[in-house]
Amino acid sequence: MGAFIILLAVMVLGIGISIYRRTKQRKEENSIGTFPLAWKSILARKVDFYSHLTPENKSKFEDDIVRFLNNVRIEGVGTTVDITDRLLVASSAVIPVFGFPEWDYTFLDEVLLYPEAFDRNFSLGSKNEFITGMVGSGSMEGKMILSKPSLHLGFDNASDKQNVGIHEFIHLLDKEDGSIDGILPTFRGKQFTLPWLELIRKKTEEMLKGKNKDINGYGATDQREFLAVAGEYFFERPHLLQKNHPELYALLATAFNQHTINILKPGKTSRPQLERNKPCHCGSGKKYKNCCLDQS
Repeated sequence: MGAFIILLAVMVLGIGISIYRRTKQRKEENSIGTFPLAWKSILARKVDFYSHLTPENKSKFEDDIVRFLNNVRIEGVGTTVDITDRLLVASSAVIPVFGFPEWDYTFLDEVLLYPEAFDRNFSLGSKNEFITGMVGSGSMEGKMILSKPSLHLGFDNASDKQNVGIHEFIHLLDKEDGSIDGILPTFRGKQFTLPWLELIRKKTEEMLKGKNKDINGYGATDQREFLAVAGEYFFERPHLLQKNHPELYALLATAFNQHTINILKPGKTSRPQLERNKPCHCGSGKKYKNCCLDQS
């Protein structure tokens, strides 16, 4: 009996080693080496944040993109996924943590792209819910879901202070300490946490009274959404944020460990603006002027 158990253990160990070697080989075969020139062109055309970086920081951004794509699967559900989709997902992930060298997200294995908005049951075509991004939990732990049209819209308009990819990855960064609570791990400690929570309370109260209309009203939902909405503002319109809400800008610069006013030049964007009368890319079916432009 003892010999049988030893033999069984050796067999299990052998199978485990074989699976590990095959998995490692597949990762090595699929890993990305030198950053392709065509990818640089896509980032320069599509990602405003990247286009404003110095050559040295562009190289760092590219390295971060490669590391993310080597570690996280990106799959389409009812839609195809091309290299532009993959680069936009990766850029959404890299931008919030660009101030933290070689950052890897703990709670993410896979990003799923849907062809349109979905509901909380991950079903398409709902008339009651219109969700464009979600960080998974429970049975969906380790996954993120994004509406592909909304992902593209976030980068097509770099001045409306809205980017669903960045929004969801801020939530994921928030989750690094185990929970999404509107307090980034870098805020831990009373010297940052208390001023941050007080500022959220103050800004939310003002928003509910009709003030601070330059901040997306969705941020008044709770402190988790305030962080993500304010983060979108910080990464798209930092000069306007600093002008209108200097304390908010300063705290976010500390939290994300980067000063976006030194990256994005005021009044300049490499992104073409969307036409007001064109269908909104978020998939709502409304014209852009009657949909997401209202939050600009």
